[in-house]
Amino acid sequence: MRAARVFILAAAVAASVLLAGCAPAASDPGGAGKSTSSTTETTDAPGKTSSPSPTATPTVKPAAIPKDCRKILSSDVLSQLKDVPLNDKAFGPSGTLEDGSLKCVWGDPQADTTGLTTTITHERSGAALEKLNALMAEGFTCYSPDEGTRCEKTWKDKTYPVVDGRTLFYRQGVLIDTQYSNLAPKGYTDAIIASIWG
Repeated sequence: MRAARVFILAAAVAASVLLAGCAPAASDPGGAGKSTSSTTETTDAPGKTSSPSPTATPTVKPAAIPKDCRKILSSDVLSQLKDVPLNDKAFGPSGTLEDGSLKCVWGDPQADTTGLTTTITHERSGAALEKLNALMAEGFTCYSPDEGTRCEKTWKDKTYPVVDGRTLFYRQGVLIDTQYSNLAPKGYTDAIIASIWG
């Protein structure tokens, strides 16, 4: 068990190194998609070097945050949610929020427990991976599908005889965080990933 945990943590550290190179520099929040320059020194002969020449290192632009909670889902997933209200005012702010994130709340405010909430935000790789590493310590299973990092866990609800859960997926500056209780449409997170990254 200890060996497995060390392997998972090592994999997460490796992922953080890979993903850290994809995030824009902290001092340049508007610099996504720009190139940063570095220098390369070449040697012409023993003891003699030429002047450094700049080389472009591209940074990956974070994916855009979607604006519509229905359009991020496939027709199959939507059919599983056809009788579930979306973004009822009783649950507070939802849809596109002031900070540009998207919050989708599927659930009937009259229901005691059944519901699903997804928040899609921009997040720097360091902060996102710190969050995912903390979840591993709480028993979440983490792995690396679809060129990103995914962590998930299910558990029995403390009050009702239903299953609760949480699934997070991070890729290219975007974090998808879904928490649910007694409502887990098949293919839900995969549909969102496909809608954002194709």
